[in-house]
Amino acid sequence: MLDEKTYTITEAASITGYEPHVLRYYEKEFNLNIPRNKANHRYYTYKEIEQLQYIKQLQNKGFTNTQIKLILNSPEYILHDTSKQDTAATKTGIVPINTSKAMEKMFYDLKNEFKEEIQRQMEYYQKSNLAALNKLVEEIKLLIQETKKRDKDIELCENAKLRMQLKQRTYEVVELKDQIRKLKENKKSFLAKIFGK
Repeated sequence: MLDEKTYTITEAASITGYEPHVLRYYEKEFNLNIPRNKANHRYYTYKEIEQLQYIKQLQNKGFTNTQIKLILNSPEYILHDTSKQDTAATKTGIVPINTSKAMEKMFYDLKNEFKEEIQRQMEYYQKSNLAALNKLVEEIKLLIQETKKRDKDIELCENAKLRMQLKQRTYEVVELKDQIRKLKENKKSFLAKIFGK
């Protein structure tokens, strides 16, 4: 088997039209597996050059990096083989396979990611409020116990102070419960508006 021709990062940059720092950035951005030699220097083969040119073609078509990542991870979106008779080659050599279905799937995936992120955020804030509510309930229990343990001859001002703290904590509990109720209502209405559910 003949040795495969390799290119340095500078040569790859010249071939692809990207600056070397962009190639290093895209390696991380698109999770590209760029090989390295024994000295730990990057080198590029035809495979890596072709992949970078493919990324450039997608960028020229107006795809964002997020969409390109999705396409690279889901090759059913775009057809590489332009030799099939039932497809028409574009100027870039990229041929869509049922573009409307591919775009529909892409938007469906993005919508689901967005929906899941919203749900994660809502759950986080709900858990945070519940934790604060539980803490307040524990404080109220301690205040009640402390009030009960006081002797009858305790000074009125101390007793009044404890009652005020108890009342204040009770208001906070009521307010937190109201916030949790509103969060639940907002979650339902927000998701209903966005996703029609």
